[in-house]
Amino acid sequence: MLKAEEYMRLALEEAAADPDEVPVGAVVVYQGRVIARAHNERKENAPFAHAEMLAMERACRALGTRRLHGCTLYVTLEPCPMCAGALIMAEMDGCVFGASDPRQGCCGSVYTLPQDPAFYHRVRCAGGVMEQQCAALLQAFFSARRP
Repeated sequence: MLKAEEYMRLALEEAAADPDEVPVGAVVVYQGRVIARAHNERKENAPFAHAEMLAMERACRALGTRRLHGCTLYVTLEPCPMCAGALIMAEMDGCVFGASDPRQGCCGSVYTLPQDPAFYHRVRCAGGVMEQQCAALLQAFFSARRP
């Protein structure tokens, strides 16, 4: 079985897959193996095509279910409100992220949606895995595009 850092390396590889897209990558792990991977595909006028959403959708197809019990999402950037909500609705076991998102992160930075007692399902979240590498990839992407 791989360790969290090894899964995050796979997510980082996925994040770097498209040089024209915001570099966020995700993998879904079930029973010690990667069953889905994705990177952002939002540039195609698809506002919901976040890496997390695509990876969870592919994991559902791989398992033939809409519930991702026993699955953990590894993602390079802390999930936004939409993706954090999807973690709950898919009933994921856990989410491990690299870089925190102090502006929109909803797994501990701005809000902790997956742990809100208002919802039926709770998702364990942990951040900071390979944080520097994940943050550096994002910083390089945006610094190359901003004057």
